[in-house]
Amino acid sequence: MQLARKFFLLSAACIFYTLLCAQSVIPAFTGYAIPAEESGEDESGLFSEKDGLHNWVNTKQHIQYFFNAAATGKLSIYLFIKNDHPGNKLRITVAGSSLVVSVPAAKIFKKILAGNISIKKPGFYNLDIAALQKNGTTIADIQSIELGGEAAAGVQFNAKPRRNAASVHLKFGIPDSLKAVSFYSELTVPEGADKLYTYYMANGFKRGYFGIQVNSPTERRVIFSVWDAGTEAADRNKVPEENKVQVIAQGAGVVAGDFGNEGTGGHSHWVYNWKPGTTYKFLVTALPDSAGSATYYTGYFFIPETQQWKLVAAFKCPKDGQYLNGLYSFVEDFIGVNGQEQRKAFFGNQWVRNENGQWHEITAASFSYDATGKAGDRTDYGGGTENNQFYLWNGGFTQATATYQQVFTRTATAQAPALDLYKNADSATQAATDKKAILDAVAARQLDTTGSKDGIYYTMIKEGTGAPVQVSDTIVAFYKGALLNGQVFDETKDKPATFPLNRLIKGWQLGLPLCRTGGKIRLIIPSALAYSIRTRSPKIPPNSVLVFDIEVVQVLQAVLQSQK
Repeated sequence: MQLARKFFLLSAACIFYTLLCAQSVIPAFTGYAIPAEESGEDESGLFSEKDGLHNWVNTKQHIQYFFNAAATGKLSIYLFIKNDHPGNKLRITVAGSSLVVSVPAAKIFKKILAGNISIKKPGFYNLDIAALQKNGTTIADIQSIELGGEAAAGVQFNAKPRRNAASVHLKFGIPDSLKAVSFYSELTVPEGADKLYTYYMANGFKRGYFGIQVNSPTERRVIFSVWDAGTEAADRNKVPEENKVQVIAQGAGVVAGDFGNEGTGGHSHWVYNWKPGTTYKFLVTALPDSAGSATYYTGYFFIPETQQWKLVAAFKCPKDGQYLNGLYSFVEDFIGVNGQEQRKAFFGNQWVRNENGQWHEITAASFSYDATGKAGDRTDYGGGTENNQFYLWNGGFTQATATYQQVFTRTATAQAPALDLYKNADSATQAATDKKAILDAVAARQLDTTGSKDGIYYTMIKEGTGAPVQVSDTIVAFYKGALLNGQVFDETKDKPATFPLNRLIKGWQLGLPLCRTGGKIRLIIPSALAYSIRTRSPKIPPNSVLVFDIEVVQVLQAVLQSQK
């Protein structure tokens, strides 16, 4: 019994000693260079999983590592280090204490004690390594940093090669019965939070995402992308044609193409020098085509400087046919070279509109994060509400301020967005494009025209003898509508259609008064007088010139007036 008791006490003492002297090894490839590496890619010349920290030659460049201490007390710091030349010295700074280290001249890594410091309270700490003296080409190669002592117990740090902060999301729930065709929201990146290599995504949905990026020190973009159908994760060349998203329209100056490696799909971007502290508005619309099992998604960006909406792009998405769903926003650090910096964005005034034109305000969002957060590799993230806006942040190695699936709410404003897509940012450019396309078609004898009036072109196919058409009239007419290339998108069959003229597109209101009852006219209508940048139907892309052949059978209003 005494022997067993002694063994138990000895074992307990050993466990206690082990806890007090816990050790944690931080891989050197997880560090950050200050100033950052001049790389627009994740490829690093300083950090690699194979070699740790290597090729460190710039004495003005500090190397930093971060850890989250759960315990207090003594912290012993060891380096697995080497260098080709003797005489190099480093200064290590942690928690306000500095240690000077002589780098051993060796061909293989050697473990050396840098020194001991005191951790007085739990929390995140920055271990900063600076060069004090350099001989030879490199300053030092470091394989890892080992932490020991009481304060090393339960220490948390990122041990993965991926140095990005965890991506953080807001998920907005709407009922499927809503049948949402529009998603509107506003985004503001505060001063100082517009870090390099960040995507601030405002309007995400099941098939795509829409927001703004910082792509380089000299370039910023508005990004709108949509995923292909199918399951291909990387190479768009492997995606069957029937699964590929198609770009059907894009705004002036917008670049459209492909993307891969995070799923595949259609990508569009517009280079625009957006600014922190300014609020930007985003609108995504969806036009389901259940017959063709496709949905047409269009992204619009509001430019504060001109107070106008801009078409970014419209995509035809196969194997869909659904309304907007899976709505969300996120903040993403997409290149890890500066993953230690904190990013933040405010998201506010979210609304969805149903197919009947009714707006519904979104006032709740749930918080989530990506696999990096779920694995516990990075725990510096958060979100909440402030000034009646949702916000997200990540990076910076500070304590988390939100938990997974935590719900945030904001107060309803009851002020639905007022949208005018006709006076858009590319109106003048598009007007010139339309005019040239029409005149080229006339010159090529694909169309003929008698003349033009108020921006539309027309040909009188048959003179009418009845009452003249007025904008206030309700007309009965046969018609056929086609794109400039001759593709018919709509037409009457056996019976004429009846409609108030003042509810139709501007081109009809301007053109039909040239015609009398019994007459037939062809109208060639520039996009600004048709549907402009709107995706009106699966057969009419944004910025389409429309050609209508219209036969006026009856003018009802004129008949009613003659009977009085």
